[in-house]
Amino acid sequence: MRKPGRAEDAVVRRARWRIVWITGAVVTLLITVVGAVAYTVTTHAQDEQIRREVRYVATYGEPSRPPGCMWLFVPGGTTLPLPNAPAGFPLDADLDRVRLTGEPVERTVRRGGTSYRVRTQVRDDGDVVQAVLDMRFQLADREHLRFALGVAEGLGLVAALAAALALGCGAVAPLAEALARQRRFVADASHELRTPVTRVHTRAQTLARRAAADGLPAAHREGLGTLVTSLGRLGEVLDDLLSSATLTAGQTWRAARRRVDLVALTRAAADEEADRVRERGLTVRVDGPPHPLWVDGVATALRRAVGELLANAIAHTPPGGRVELALSRWDGTVELTVTDTGAGFDTGEAEGLFRRFHRGGGGRYGLGLALLREVVTDHGGTVAAAGRPGDGARFTLRLPQSAPSPPAVADRTFRTASRRWRAAVPLYGRPRPAAGPGRPDRSRR
Repeated sequence: MRKPGRAEDAVVRRARWRIVWITGAVVTLLITVVGAVAYTVTTHAQDEQIRREVRYVATYGEPSRPPGCMWLFVPGGTTLPLPNAPAGFPLDADLDRVRLTGEPVERTVRRGGTSYRVRTQVRDDGDVVQAVLDMRFQLADREHLRFALGVAEGLGLVAALAAALALGCGAVAPLAEALARQRRFVADASHELRTPVTRVHTRAQTLARRAAADGLPAAHREGLGTLVTSLGRLGEVLDDLLSSATLTAGQTWRAARRRVDLVALTRAAADEEADRVRERGLTVRVDGPPHPLWVDGVATALRRAVGELLANAIAHTPPGGRVELALSRWDGTVELTVTDTGAGFDTGEAEGLFRRFHRGGGGRYGLGLALLREVVTDHGGTVAAAGRPGDGARFTLRLPQSAPSPPAVADRTFRTASRRWRAAVPLYGRPRPAAGPGRPDRSRR
């Protein structure tokens, strides 16, 4: 199976890792929620048990035989001081408060690195007692529970990521296969179509030469010339499709990038649409500076982009309408604006025009414009649309301006062109160099 290009690999990798991270995040969230619920329920149950034990001992307990980890203080009785009682107890402030108000007081106190639950109340026999419970074992149980939940969450996260990775590979495999089949189809279709298109192109060239030799009317010769040019453009499109299907797309673009004059390219695109413009009774005007506006890119791709903008404007302009193409240079970019007097579209549909298979209220199909945006984006540019119903549309294409050629490169280019010119001009068309030292006189040979 042919490997997909880098663009397709990136899509597959992003899809796979998106599945991994989403699955891992969902599993981690579930484990965290379950752990939080378990910890909350456990601590709530422990707190309820502590309160019940302290209240029971404070109400019914005997000072001489309290339960484990508990002490019962009866101030004024014969049991004080209690053996092994923690320092700082009883709490005299709580005892005085209960004697004064008669209401029980219960709170948690921190002493000696641990926590104690203390309840002070008045018994039925009138004695004021204070029950103290050491909570260190309950707190240790909570620490163990937190540690166990942390380990379980870590192991669950690792298992979730492993399972998500396997799931992602399996789920994305059909996508990778579909992309590979798409590339194979494009390559096969381009390869199969290139031969008949080449034959038709050659036949059209032959007919154009015969028409010129036989003296056919100028209109016929012009039509054959347009046909030859269109077939040549179709061959270039097929070559680009075949190259992009067999090589990495990014490498193909970089290898084919050259300096392109957008002014000349736009005027050529307008000339190619001359017949259709005359048939529809339209007026097409190209406003551009007399000097070139250079951009870096693939000439065939940019020609199709400009041609798509022009063809879109012509298709949606009624007979007698006008299409204007304006070129300018602004802030390091070259700008091409295509304006028509067609039906226009709603302002909210401007972005939707560049989505595939979109059709707005103005009847503009978005497939060609979607491909146009991909080409412009690959060249580091932008394209935007603006319009209003009944007031035409305006498409603005911006591309980074090409940096000027270094003087050394320009000088080398001039010298190369000069050598080629001298090689092409016959000897008798140039002055013969004079004889001198190191230059033998060959005039007599």
